[in-house]
Amino acid sequence: MTNPAEHLSCKPIKWRGRNGYTLSNSVIRLTTLTGGGHIAEFHFEEPPRVSPLWIPPWKTIEPQSYREKVHKPKYGTVTEGKLLSGIVGHNICLDYFGSPSAEESRMGLSQHGEAPSSLWRKTALDRGEQRIALKLSVRLPVAGLRFTRTIELRKEESIAYITEVVENRQKADHFFHWTQHVTLGPQFLVPGDVSIYVPGSTGLTDPSGYEGAAPLLVANKEFLWPLAPSASGGEIDLRRPFVREGCGFVVGVLLDKSKNIGFMAAVNRNLGLLVAYCFRRKDFPWLAIWEENRGITAPPWNGKTQSRGLEFSTTPLPLSRRDSFLFGRLFGEPTLTWVPARASKSVRYLMLLARIPPNLEAITNVDFAAGAIHLVNGANGRLTISSSATSHLLD
Repeated sequence: MTNPAEHLSCKPIKWRGRNGYTLSNSVIRLTTLTGGGHIAEFHFEEPPRVSPLWIPPWKTIEPQSYREKVHKPKYGTVTEGKLLSGIVGHNICLDYFGSPSAEESRMGLSQHGEAPSSLWRKTALDRGEQRIALKLSVRLPVAGLRFTRTIELRKEESIAYITEVVENRQKADHFFHWTQHVTLGPQFLVPGDVSIYVPGSTGLTDPSGYEGAAPLLVANKEFLWPLAPSASGGEIDLRRPFVREGCGFVVGVLLDKSKNIGFMAAVNRNLGLLVAYCFRRKDFPWLAIWEENRGITAPPWNGKTQSRGLEFSTTPLPLSRRDSFLFGRLFGEPTLTWVPARASKSVRYLMLLARIPPNLEAITNVDFAAGAIHLVNGANGRLTISSSATSHLLD
C-alpha cells in the first residue's frame, strides 16, 4: 500500500540560481525562496504548469547580498534596488509599505522594509500522513521584530494554507504596515483572456500619480471599484490588465465592510485557470493595486516589464513611511496595524488554484463550508474547491 505521506514533500532547491524550498502534494507545487522569503512559483503538477506569479525579465540575486557600489547600475540605488535585485512573485512588505526616507536610505534601508531583502531561515518542517508544513523565519533588527511564515499543503488539495506571526521584541507597542505584495505576470495576465475580481468598494488613486512613467489614472481621485478616472479622460475598468502600454498606476481600494472574508481572484479563461487568495478582512481591509506596463525605463525595468500587483494589506497605498503614518484614517478605516509590547500578532490566509469551465462568470463571493470552499460566480454558479481546513480562516 502506498503511504499517503510519500506524496507530500519539501525539498531544498536552486531556483534560477537562488536558494529555496519546493513543497508539493502531487497536485500543486509551491516554491519559496530564502532570500527575502519571496514565493516564486505556484502551479499545478499536471500540465500546463503555468504559474500566475510574476518573474521579472531581469536576472535576480539574493537581495541580502546587494551592495550599492556593485549593483546600482543594474538594479538602482539602495532605496529601490535592494528590493528589486531579489523581487519575484509574492513578497512581504513589513514593517512599512513604500519607500524609506532619504535618511533611512543612507542607513541602508530599502523599499517595503527589511523583510523582503533579508535572509530567511528554515526553523521547522512538520510532515504527517495528511499534511506538510514548512516554517521560515527572519529577524528584523531595525524594527525590533521577528517574522515567521508557515506554509502548509494538505493531501490532494490545490490550496496552500499560510500563517504569519509578527513578534515584537521591544518594550513599546509597535505600529506598522503588513502587506502581501502579490504580483502576477504576463504569462498569465493576457489581455482579453483575464479578468480580476475583488469585493471592492471605494478607492483612491495614488496622490503622487505614477513615479517614473506616464500615469494611466488621474492622481489623488476617489472612485468606486472597478471604474477609475483615466488620465486621458473617461474611466478605466481595473478588472482588465494592460489596457494601455507605456503607462502604470497605483490605487488603494477599501474592501467591502459587510464581508468577513476578503478575496482577490484572477481568471484566465483561455488557460482555464484561476488563482485566488482568501483572507480575513479584519486582518487585511485594503487592496493596493499596482500595474507596470512597459512604462518605467530606468534599470532594471528598462521599459520591458509587465506586471499587476494585487496586494492585500493593512494600509491602502505605498506612500513614504512618514507620509503614510501621518495619513490617518481613509474612508473611516485605519491605515496601519500594531503589535503590543513584548507580544505577537498573527494572520492567516490561503492561496489556491482551480481549473475552470470556459463559461465561468464573475467571482462575486467566497463561501466556506465543511470540506469545501465555494467561489460564487454569477447568479447561481459555484466553483467548489476541496478543503479539509476551512477553519484556517474561520476560527
